[in-house]
Amino acid sequence: MTNTEFVHDSTAVKPEPSNDLDASHHMTRIKQMLNEVAVHAREDANRVSDPHAQALFETTAEVLNGLQRAYSDYENKSEPAWK
Repeated sequence: MTNTEFVHDSTAVKPEPSNDLDASHHMTRIKQMLNEVAVHAREDANRVSDPHAQALFETTAEVLNGLQRAYSDYENKSEPAWK
């Protein structure tokens, strides 16, 4: 499975080649992607009339925001698990 399978248009983000063993570049890019999908899910929640779909899209955005926080916690070593 490639990272572009979930993108529905031709603006799919292509990963940049990197020989860098430092995870920070990859973490920054993943956080950006998580944010983009979370914003898209919230926008879609406002576009659809089905309350179940709205709830699903809002839940998706919340879960993705939680993942972004986990990445930030890892970067900042702000949780005991990351120390």
